[in-house]
Amino acid sequence: MALPRPTSDITFSQATVRVHPTLPTVRTTSSPLPDAKTLYKRKIFQHRKTPPLHFSMGGRLSSWPANASAQAVLQNRKPCSTTDKTGAVSHRARDKPALTVSKPRYLEQLENYLRKELLLLDMKKDNSEELKLQPYREIFEFFIEDFKTYKPLLSSIKNAYEVTLAHFREKIRSLEPLKAMLVNVSEDCNEKILAIRAEERYEIKMLKKEKINLLKLIDKKNEEKISLQTQVTKLRKTLAEEYLHFLNERDARRILVADLNELRYQREDMSLAQCPDVWGEDPVKLTLALKMARQDLTRTQKELNTMKANFGDVVPRRDFEMEEKKNKELFEMVESLRSDFEEIRKEYDTLLQVHMTIVRDRDEFSRDLQEIQRTSTPRPDWSKCEDVISGGQERWQFLSQGKSSDQLVDVLLEEIGSGLLRERETFQGLGSTEDIPEFLRSGGFVRNKKLSKKEVVDIIKDVWKERMAEEQEKEKTSTLAQFFLDYLKKRFGDASAMDWSYTIFENVKLFHSSEVMKQFHDVLTGKADENVYLGQRELASYLLKELTNSDSQNEGNLTPDQFSMVLKNAFPLKTDEQIQELLELAKVQLEGIPRDIHYRLLFVEDELGASGPFIHKLWEQAENEKKAYLLDLEIELGPNSLQAHYCYNASFPAVHRNFQKGGKNSQLFSHFLLTSIIWLGKIKIDFKRKKVGILKCHVSQNAQSVTVGGKEKRGQDTWDFCDKV
Repeated sequence: MALPRPTSDITFSQATVRVHPTLPTVRTTSSPLPDAKTLYKRKIFQHRKTPPLHFSMGGRLSSWPANASAQAVLQNRKPCSTTDKTGAVSHRARDKPALTVSKPRYLEQLENYLRKELLLLDMKKDNSEELKLQPYREIFEFFIEDFKTYKPLLSSIKNAYEVTLAHFREKIRSLEPLKAMLVNVSEDCNEKILAIRAEERYEIKMLKKEKINLLKLIDKKNEEKISLQTQVTKLRKTLAEEYLHFLNERDARRILVADLNELRYQREDMSLAQCPDVWGEDPVKLTLALKMARQDLTRTQKELNTMKANFGDVVPRRDFEMEEKKNKELFEMVESLRSDFEEIRKEYDTLLQVHMTIVRDRDEFSRDLQEIQRTSTPRPDWSKCEDVISGGQERWQFLSQGKSSDQLVDVLLEEIGSGLLRERETFQGLGSTEDIPEFLRSGGFVRNKKLSKKEVVDIIKDVWKERMAEEQEKEKTSTLAQFFLDYLKKRFGDASAMDWSYTIFENVKLFHSSEVMKQFHDVLTGKADENVYLGQRELASYLLKELTNSDSQNEGNLTPDQFSMVLKNAFPLKTDEQIQELLELAKVQLEGIPRDIHYRLLFVEDELGASGPFIHKLWEQAENEKKAYLLDLEIELGPNSLQAHYCYNASFPAVHRNFQKGGKNSQLFSHFLLTSIIWLGKIKIDFKRKKVGILKCHVSQNAQSVTVGGKEKRGQDTWDFCDKV
């Protein structure tokens, strides 16, 4: 919008124009006082006695807006307004005469132009203040152009303001990165504080659990102490009663013996009195002889009782020597038979183990023979697939390198299936019945997300990570299938969770060459337990922790001797051949690195989650050790004790590590041992002392009770009994 120019030129005459007096030069000196600059300004304004000139449209001088009553452009009231807070006019304002002078036309045009420009601005934008300043700049430029006399001063004022504004804009722009950096630092500090608080909460939780367990142990010990004190008190009371009983019997026996002696003496006196030969003897002499005879009888009776008491169990030396000789011969015979029995038993165990190995090899060879007979067809020309597979000859050579015909068929099926899977837009739902897994219960069509193998593997890794975190925080209450569906709903929402579930399931069902996908598919479909995966991860984490603890400099490097020593300390039951095999595989996997072993590179996975040969060999050895242990247990229990093939305990790696550290007497191994016995279906168990301990018991088929020595133990007593073994 162009601003109109004044209609008449502004002319100034000698009579009408009053020239301002020339301001005297003010000489200023530097002063240490803080208000020196204020005093200088005050001196300048003292010389300005005449008001500034205002020109009207006719060229005459105008005193407006000194006493003008019109409104200003801006509606903000000045602090020096003549109206008080109640809106009434002050007494000083009433005393002044009301001078109403109209505005110049040029000023009104400028104000109208400014008001229209301000109304056209969009004050919601970020740079609204810059836009608002532009109309004022234009008005100021009009003043500069119209008032030629003050143009240099006004231009210098404008330039000074522009330079100051530019300086402040540049300063604000330079402070913006500092603001962003301050926000980032604040977020990092908040995250660290939250992490520290989470660690403290976890430590407090673990300490509380340990405190509760210790309190329970103290209560249990106190109960045992009270029970033992009660038993001791009862036994003392019983002993006192028995002592009094035997004391009374001894006194009664002595009285009875005295009465019997008195009766016998009376009978002898009567017999002597009736004898005619005795009357000729002296009664005093007979009485004295009778008294002495009684004393001799009493002494002889005491000696006889003492002899009977001391030598009642004594046998003749001849009989003792004969029995001792016979016992020695029988003992030698038993020892000979026992040694023969041990040798025969060892031979039997060896033959039984060889027999089972031969039977297993025979069955395996038989299956291989049947498979070969069934699939014995002319070997196909696999080079024909180069023109069909996307990527040409180079990609086919990469896919087929080192694979058998059966594996090449799997590769072809995966390539064909992946192509068909990318072409499909939707999947048909399997239904909502109970026999359908929860993560596949859908009756309609679900959309295909068309994920790549790497995207599927990343999601599976994240699922396992969340699952392991949940297991550490609380006890598992749901299966992996239920947790998988909850994870998808939480991450992608309830609406699209089923689309992701079907897409991921179809991919893991197709790509069996991927270790992560195949294992995840087996766990989802129930073919394997999820603890198998968790046990493998725990075994690898345990070994990495042991290697890190042995690395004193924390550089990630160990010499071959140090690496071998850590393996022996971590797995003390492994043979030297197994340790050497792991060491050679580590060197082969790190063939480009000389001398030291970078052990952290052994645990690195590729983009599809596949582990290296070292970790695979470690898992393979753990599986073989588990099979060997179950085979030894089967041999110990007998050949007819198995009702099913090997029953794998999913938590065996963790059990095996505790068994290696704490020995077979550890509580964890005892639980695993009793569980294995129940799984193997052995009815009567008799372990030798050198294995675990002397244990003869009967385990029920439903594992609800254990009978030991004719006494039945149920519930928790079953596990307490196993712990005592």
